[in-house]
Amino acid sequence: MNLKTLAKNLGISETTVSRALNGYPEVSERTRLRVLAAAEAAGYRPNPMARGLASGRTNVIGIIHALEPNDLADPMFMQIVGGMVDALEARQMDLIMAPVSPKAELRAYQQMVKERRVDGLIVGRTRLYDERVAFLAQQGLPFVAHGRTRVNEPHAWFDYDNEAGMRMAVQHLVSHGHQQIGLISAPLEMNFARQRFDSFQLALRDAGIASTSDYLIENTNDRRSGYLAMQKLLAARPRPSAVIVDNHMSGVGAMRALLDAGVKIGEEMSVIVWGRMEDSLVAHNVTTIDQPNPRLAGAKMIEMLLALQAGESPANLQELWQPVLLLGETVRQYSVDS
Repeated sequence: MNLKTLAKNLGISETTVSRALNGYPEVSERTRLRVLAAAEAAGYRPNPMARGLASGRTNVIGIIHALEPNDLADPMFMQIVGGMVDALEARQMDLIMAPVSPKAELRAYQQMVKERRVDGLIVGRTRLYDERVAFLAQQGLPFVAHGRTRVNEPHAWFDYDNEAGMRMAVQHLVSHGHQQIGLISAPLEMNFARQRFDSFQLALRDAGIASTSDYLIENTNDRRSGYLAMQKLLAARPRPSAVIVDNHMSGVGAMRALLDAGVKIGEEMSVIVWGRMEDSLVAHNVTTIDQPNPRLAGAKMIEMLLALQAGESPANLQELWQPVLLLGETVRQYSVDS
């Protein structure tokens, strides 16, 4: 079956059918689903090369990813990517991920733009002053930044409210009597880590608590560094009564360090981790600052990218979702006998 026959059977124009199959946002969701269902039932598959020539598009979205050792073991990352794939497959589009070394990352963006191998890009792990975002904002290739940055050029971004989440964590610990609070942080050149770090400091100040440099451990973004960071905090004198870990991968290591040290979590040390830890090594119901609906977040970024392709202004495509505090068993009321 060809496109003309499919359109005739549906009683709608070939243009509408083509746009529905290619994921154009101006086609209603109801019509798109009707067309996709009819195409599936009829075994219709558009010729990818013909689609690209006709539309000037590749129907491919790209992620250039500077791989770190634990990326493929990160359930949150995989859920977000899964949401992107779901959204693209529903529109008969594809996602490609190009792994690169950190030193070759910007060159990979420049090459991708030059060759126009994709219709758009998702830019992850945004930094304070992100040269990738600054470059893409000047190139005309649609992109969505997963995270904010201090680059001033108007661009589309999706993020969770890092400041609000960290404030919730500190206030929760303070309400349970904690005054000596440590922070295990990802590298502060990462924008999310800097926002959480600054919010931590501000929330302590608002609570009348002095920040202690011995309680601030940064550059942790995996299990091993989280483990070592918690060991440092356990060696501090006096040691903190509570610790916030600003990323879930370090959280697994930090919790393991407490277990190995024989510390009674929630009694001798209260812990809050940013992000759910889906790991069998940590058999605790951890109090968590959660970024809900990671698959929906991935799908949302694809939706924003398609809106950019349709001509929407980047300034109108900036999404800030709210994290939530999930109560667990790792925070308890502090007393001098703890």
